[in-house]
Order: sequence, then C-alpha cells, then structure tokens
Amino acid sequence: MADNDTRDAPPPYYSVAVDPQTPPMTYEEVIYGDKYGVTQKTVPYYVQKDLAQVQVSAVIVTQRVVPPPKSPESCGRSAKCWGGWIGVLLLLALIVMAIWLGVHYGSKSYSGHYESECKGKDCEENDSHEKHDDMKDSDTCSNSSVQCDGIQNCQEASDETNCVRFGEGGVLQVRTQDGPFLPVCYQGMDKSYADQICEQLGFRGSYASSPVDSKTSIALTVKLRSDKLIQGLVNVSTGCLNEKTVSLECTDCGKQQSASRIIGGTASQLGQWPWQVSLHFNGGHVCGGSLISPDFVVSAAHCFQSSMANSGNWRVYFGTISQNTLKIPYYVKKIMVNEKYNSVSNDFDVALLKLSTPVTFSNNIQPVCLPTFDQTFPDGLECRTSGFGTTQQGADRGSTSLMDVAVNVIDARVCNSSQVYRGAITKNMMCAGDMNGGRDSCQGDSGGPLVCKGDNERWYLAGITSWGAGCGQRQKPGVYSRVTSLLPWIYSKMQQEKP
Repeated sequence: MADNDTRDAPPPYYSVAVDPQTPPMTYEEVIYGDKYGVTQKTVPYYVQKDLAQVQVSAVIVTQRVVPPPKSPESCGRSAKCWGGWIGVLLLLALIVMAIWLGVHYGSKSYSGHYESECKGKDCEENDSHEKHDDMKDSDTCSNSSVQCDGIQNCQEASDETNCVRFGEGGVLQVRTQDGPFLPVCYQGMDKSYADQICEQLGFRGSYASSPVDSKTSIALTVKLRSDKLIQGLVNVSTGCLNEKTVSLECTDCGKQQSASRIIGGTASQLGQWPWQVSLHFNGGHVCGGSLISPDFVVSAAHCFQSSMANSGNWRVYFGTISQNTLKIPYYVKKIMVNEKYNSVSNDFDVALLKLSTPVTFSNNIQPVCLPTFDQTFPDGLECRTSGFGTTQQGADRGSTSLMDVAVNVIDARVCNSSQVYRGAITKNMMCAGDMNGGRDSCQGDSGGPLVCKGDNERWYLAGITSWGAGCGQRQKPGVYSRVTSLLPWIYSKMQQEKP
C-alpha cells in the first residue's frame, strides 16, 4: 500500500504476484498493458519502505493480446485485395443490418436491452430475475422447474439459489415461486429455524435473530419447520403479527479486536483486521482475501488464472500481521471463479475459496460482514483497505507487515469521467482512494478487503481489491469489485458448496 500524504493511504491493485522461486507460469507470458499505453510488471514479494520516501506512479492492469505477425501472403494495399475487401465489407454490412432489425423489432423480453426504461424498485426486480435466469441457463434443468419453489429441479440447484437475501438491518427476505422478495414475519421464528436458514446459505448455523418493526402490507409467514428449503416453508400474508419482521445474523461478524490503522498506510496491529487472509501459491504470498464464514474466503478472480487455478498449490494463512511469523496454513478444497469474469475489462473479478477444514474463530481470526443487498457506500465515505502488497509501485517485494490505509469512496460518475478511467468502471466495480493521489493499494493486495464501518459499528466488505492505474497516482484511484453487485453469485456458490 502507498501513501505520500500525511494521511494513511492504501496500495493500488494489480496482477498476481509470483514467487521468484516458482517455475515460470504460462500466464506470465501474457503482456500486460492498457489504453494508457503503459505496461505493468508482476511483483513477487513485498518490501517495507520508508513511507516518507515512497514515490508513486500508476499502471493499469488490463491484459492485451499481442497480434500475430502479418503473413507473407497478406494483401497489403493492392487493388486486387481492396476489391475483395469491399465485397466482404458489403456482406458484413448486410449481416449487421439484419441483426439490428431483429433486435429492434423482435422480442423485448430481455430487460438488459431496455435497461434505461426501468426505474427504482422495478429495476431491482428485473435485475434480480436476470441474475436468476443467467444462472439457470448455465445449469441443466427440467422443463417444469420453477425458481424458488423449494424443489430442486436443476442439477446444480441453480433454480433454488438466490432465493434468500438480507435487507437493511439484516431483515430476512425470501423469494417464492418466481415472485418478488418479501420480508419474513418474526412470528414462528425460533433458533432451530434460524439455524436451518443460515445452514441453507452455506453457514454453519445462526448467530442471532430478533424482531424488527415493520409496517409492510404484505409479508411471509413460516409454516411448521421441516427439512425443506425456506422458500418452500412460507406463505404470503397480509402483514405480520404485531408488525414485526425478523432480522437474522448468520455470523458474529465485522468486529475488531484492536483499532489502530497501506501506500500511505501504517502497519496493522494484531486483531485489527481479523478477516484479512494471506494467500500463498507454491510457498510465496500472491494475493489477499477476506474470511466471511468458517468455510469460505472471498478473493479476486484474477488471482487464480491459468495454472494458478490448482487448489492443491495454495495455502491460506489467518490471524497474521507478518509474513515472518506465519501460523499453520489451511488448505483449499475448491476454487470457484465467477463464470463471467473478463480478464480484459476486469469485470466480475471475484472468486470464492472453500477451505478443506473450517476455521476456528478467535480474537485474531474473525469473519467480515457481507453487506445487505441494498446497502450503499456513498461518495466520500471513509473506508479502509489492507494487505501485504508493495508499498511502492514497481517494488521487487511486498511488505512483510500487514498494512492498512484510509481511502474515500469515489462516485462512479467521477471515476468513469474522461479525466479518470474513461468509462472502464462497470456496475460491478467501485472506486476508492484519493483523487490527489498518495493513498492506494498496490501489487500483492489483489483480492484483499475494502471495508466500511456501518452504523452498528461493524465492518462490511464493500469491495475486493481488483485493479488500478498505478499506485497512488493522481486521478487514478484504486478500483474494487463491488460486493453488493456480486452478492447473488457469492451466496449461490456458498449454498451449492455448503458444508
């Protein structure tokens, strides 16, 4: 992490760092570059630097495929070739026109083609349906399958994932039979029911449930408990008894054991960021991650490309603030990379790791809270990012100490402006840092957490360190995967791989 300011600053996000002793990987042969005309060097380890002497600059991390050399038989600019090319271009123009007419006058059932026409809540519901349909399309399902009816009709159960979510205040919401998400009444909810719901989502039980005031005119009431999925155990009702819905917590999350404060950052104290993970590949730190439950770690998809997707070569370290004093590692049972991850645009840059054995929580090992689906992190909000990344762009080694730095959320419109990232920020990304430069994350921080404190004094995982133009450069803040946009995917994979 880097910070040239008197304030604490985080390091920029970059491509996967590789242990210098590790045999060359195929992915190292890919040339990294970007539309700014700069290239980026992969970084093996982290070094501690005198923060006052850190020089920051910026590099972006999108991959670029090198075109093959021109064939000797290539046409060049000959008249013969130009005649052939004109015919080809006319044919392509006709094809494009036919496709356009088909899209324009054809079926309008895909909400994505008409995104500008939906507003507010309607947009949210359309987006939810689209996410469900995307998952179902990639699975093998029977013709009679109905989403969220409590009956698994798809081979990978994609018809019954993403049927449960949490709203503001942890309010439990369930979707039934392709309908809208509705809050669940507190009446009839007990510890065994709460445990069942959390276990369905991939947790090992519930932490707490409590009643919340609600004047909703339509809600869901629970039936007698059975081994069915929660979406098959509720009835639509007009309101709730005593106007109480249920708030459910599956983990006791987001709590620091100490509270002191990466480029521009300072060394962290033990227990300060107890969800921080150090991911080692073939014996060296490569990426960061965040513990979200005893069995699952969230990280970045770009950390696990090519031959680095082999789970057997990874080790996971928890509860450490120094690469010199590592604890006994945990092993990775399965690496799940988002199927829509785009290595060029860095969109959908998220991965989920399932551990071979569950983590035992302690003062120094705690999960971070996943945000609610409707949680917002407004422009200017001060958050924190942490990691073992380099403290200077281009450094040969990362920091041996866990560093953290304060960064501010930057509005997506500003980050997408022509002076910053020129439209490269998708709805699955968010920016944080300092527009004046100095506070950012850097190589080796990839996959690590961007956390923001909620009103309840707990820390929520707002972002996953993904990419950026350099480390701490002016008008080139860090870019993070937006966790609220990726929650459906995270929960669906947790449910499919639940212990």
